[in-house]
Amino acid sequence: MKPTDLLLLTSVSRPTIHPDGTWAVFATSSPNLDADAYVGQLWRVALDGTSAPVRITRGFSDGSPRFSPDGTRIAFLRSDGENPPQLQVVSAAGGEPSAATNQKLGVSSFEWSPDSSKLAYTARVAEEGRYGTVKDLGAGAEPPRKIVTRKYQSNGLGYTTDRRNHIFLVEAPDPAAEPSYTRAPSADEPTPEQPSGVPESRQITTGDFDDGYLRFSVDGVRVGFVSARHDDRDVDLANNIYEVSIEDPDAEPVALTGSHGKYGIDGFAYAPDGTVYFVGSDLGERGRDFVGRNGALYRLGGGPAERLTDPESIDLSEGAGELLVCASGDVLALHRTRGDVELVSVSTDGKLHTIVGGHVVIGGFDVAGDAVVVSYSDAKTKGDIGVVGTSGITALTDFSAGLRGSGVAPIVELTVPARDGTPIHGWVLAPKGAGPHPVLLNIHGGPFTQYTAAFFDETQIYVDAGYAVVMCNPRGAAGYGEEFGRAIRHRMGTVDFTDVLDFLDGALEANPAFDKDRLGIMGGSYGGYLTAWTISQDHRFTAAIVERGYLDPEVFVGTSDIGDFFSDEYTGADAAQIRAQSPQAFVHQVTTPTLVLHSENDLRCPLSQGQRYYLALKRQGVDAEMLIFPGENHELSRSGRPRHRVQRFDAVLDWWERHLPVRAS
Repeated sequence: MKPTDLLLLTSVSRPTIHPDGTWAVFATSSPNLDADAYVGQLWRVALDGTSAPVRITRGFSDGSPRFSPDGTRIAFLRSDGENPPQLQVVSAAGGEPSAATNQKLGVSSFEWSPDSSKLAYTARVAEEGRYGTVKDLGAGAEPPRKIVTRKYQSNGLGYTTDRRNHIFLVEAPDPAAEPSYTRAPSADEPTPEQPSGVPESRQITTGDFDDGYLRFSVDGVRVGFVSARHDDRDVDLANNIYEVSIEDPDAEPVALTGSHGKYGIDGFAYAPDGTVYFVGSDLGERGRDFVGRNGALYRLGGGPAERLTDPESIDLSEGAGELLVCASGDVLALHRTRGDVELVSVSTDGKLHTIVGGHVVIGGFDVAGDAVVVSYSDAKTKGDIGVVGTSGITALTDFSAGLRGSGVAPIVELTVPARDGTPIHGWVLAPKGAGPHPVLLNIHGGPFTQYTAAFFDETQIYVDAGYAVVMCNPRGAAGYGEEFGRAIRHRMGTVDFTDVLDFLDGALEANPAFDKDRLGIMGGSYGGYLTAWTISQDHRFTAAIVERGYLDPEVFVGTSDIGDFFSDEYTGADAAQIRAQSPQAFVHQVTTPTLVLHSENDLRCPLSQGQRYYLALKRQGVDAEMLIFPGENHELSRSGRPRHRVQRFDAVLDWWERHLPVRAS
């Protein structure tokens, strides 16, 4: 795979199945270098596999489709590439969609009412005088912002306290209805008031809160949602499930979970009998103990929430917003485990049954009758739709055929014992030929995330360029239990550091074609942290790339959007303890040539993290370069502008070619 093959990367949305269980609709999204944006449309596919998928819309960026419960209409989000996405409704039989919203800042999520008559949706509400609410008043001319809270910004968005996310209700438009028309002027009315062509929405939540994860109650008279509205919300990380009546305009939201503990709730769903199930992590008495916490399934009854699954061994937080309760009472969820994301069901007594397992990453799912359809990725596909049967997934689409045509290197699973005997799990990829191949040790971000065996553009591009790739999930990663994930709390750069080196040594021993004398190391975010830490402690690497790194925990506090709590919980609050885990404090020990990659608008690991680290390298004479991407945030490598993503890969390959050439001199 070459950098320009990024345009072959097609992702697929969560599928939605027609209530008759015979066909499904989904959305695609692909980088487009001409538009320098992500484009995609809605598709339909028959579940019996007798026909190829068919594109059914032709918008610039159409996504998040959902059938109405009665199956007559499909709601989805559409952006024209210049304006934020708005809610649209189209007949299930096809035709032109009707706009349901014209929100200034766009719509982020929505839900059908059980009777298919209404749509509830979330949208940010701009403070008057900001974000285009006053014509021709640019961002630089807005009045100053008064900040009185600890939390006031978010990576990829910016300021949050002056554009809170709230819930609205709108009557679902009928695509078969007569369109609205522009009114012509007359002598009596030279400038007639024009119809908007969009039904009027009613805002049903207000206040200095962000509301999301909305669901209609079974009887359709209330909307449930997740929000942090308690008094300590600016200090802790907890949130709660609330309900608000849609029949009473003056109704106040009622908390369902707040009195039962401090949970970080990832999603919830109503059972057919009205019971509420949610996935959340217990944040402890302070409501801030988030490190390495797995999402457990809880059931709300008349008393305290009842925990049904053991968070030590089961993690249901991945995709918890798609939680679904079947008529049988079983809850369908996604389980993150050992580099996989499985589709599982949890019975009413808490027993877990795997519906789709193996080396696969399930991205979304839907159920209608006996039909189960998933979106998924694996070693040979970036994203496809499949129907689930007794033998696993039967693919209904093949959007990665072009990728396979460009060449996909196989991924080989490997487990290596760490020096204390802990098994460290990961993968290696090798280029064609006998070798010896230079080796790149890749370190993932998080740290509480996981590498998987699914198709990964990063590794495929490096292998195609002639590099062997080694990657693992060291202690601190997700998917191996809470004890494993919490092992580096207040001790970063300890067992995680030795785990990646032990795995590298094991991979070199298991692969004689890997050149142990030509090694590179790279990583982003936490991976940037561990890369920077490693090259300050170990000098075996020829060169390094530190990308969007968490490099200075002390400066991180007060500059990052998560700076109020992340460093406290991961590196602690004691100054000496923080310094003992800080790459910036040990940068004087680095001699490895290092490329620092960062994005201008990164609010997660702010640009100053990379700038301070880079300048320290330069001042001590290390061969160092810094590449800053304008207009990008922390997500550059995953969802940045397509042209920037290609330019990033070009810069990475150029760095390795100059410092770690495939053909040794």
